[in-house]
Amino acid sequence: MEDYELLDSGDGRKLERFGKHVLARPCSQALWRPAKGAADWSRADASFDREDGNRWHGRANLPKEWTIETAGIRFRLGGTDFGHLGIFPEQRAQWRWIREHARGRVLNLFAYSGGSTMAAALGGAEVCHLDASKGMVEWARENARLNGLADRPIRWIVDDAHKFMRREIRRGRRYEAVILDPPTFGRGAGGEMYKIERDLQETLGLVRDLLSDSPAFVLFSSHTPGLSEIVAKNVLGQVFPSAALEAGEMLLEGQGLACPSGIYCRAVW
Repeated sequence: MEDYELLDSGDGRKLERFGKHVLARPCSQALWRPAKGAADWSRADASFDREDGNRWHGRANLPKEWTIETAGIRFRLGGTDFGHLGIFPEQRAQWRWIREHARGRVLNLFAYSGGSTMAAALGGAEVCHLDASKGMVEWARENARLNGLADRPIRWIVDDAHKFMRREIRRGRRYEAVILDPPTFGRGAGGEMYKIERDLQETLGLVRDLLSDSPAFVLFSSHTPGLSEIVAKNVLGQVFPSAALEAGEMLLEGQGLACPSGIYCRAVW
C-alpha cells in the first residue's frame, strides 16, 4: 500500500498526496517550472507558505489527524504550525534499507515521529528512540501502536542527544547501528543549543564510542542547506575510516521531476 505521491513540483513549491488529501507546500530547490497547470494546483485541499510568516490556507479542510501507509509503515499525520505533517517521505528509501539491514541494538537520534524506529523494529532490531521533544516521542509511540509494535523492545527517551550518549558510554551500553538526522539548529530537552556546523563532529565522535565491536552501520541524513553528500562523506570518512561509505541525495519521487530533499551518508561494515 502506498499512500504518498509527489504529484508535481516547481516554482519553489511541491504538490503532494497524503492518502486522500492533497497539499501544496514550499520546496526551495524546485527551481523549475511546474508540469501541471494552475487548475491542478488549485485542487489542493490545503496549502502552506512562509511568505508572511508560517501560514496555512484551507487547514480547516484537513482532519485534525489521519493515517497513511508508505514504505510498509503506518503514520499518524496532522498539520503542524510549521507546515510539517509528522513524516518526511524523502526518507522512504532509507526506511526500506534500514528494515533490511538493522540488527542487534539500534539507536535512533533526533528521531522525530519514528519512521526509522519503526523500520528498525519491523526488521527485528531492538531500538532506542531519542528526541528532545516529549510531544514528538508520544507521536512516535502512537506510530508504534499503529504498526503493531507496542510490545516490541523499543526504549522511548526524551533527552538531549549528547547528554544521553555520554551516559550510555559510561554505562558501557553499545549499539550495532546508529541512525541520526540532526537539525540545522535545535534545542535539547533542557534548552541545550545544537548547531550542526559546530556540533556534528562531536556528535559523530560520541556515536563512534557507542558502537559495538561488530557494528553494522551508521546512517546519517541531513536537510541542512549547503551540506552536500561530499561533505557528509568527508566527515564520516574521518570518523569511521574502516567503513565503506554510501552517499546520495534523498528524493521525493512520483509524477514528473524528482525533487531533492536533503542528503544521506551510510557508513557500513
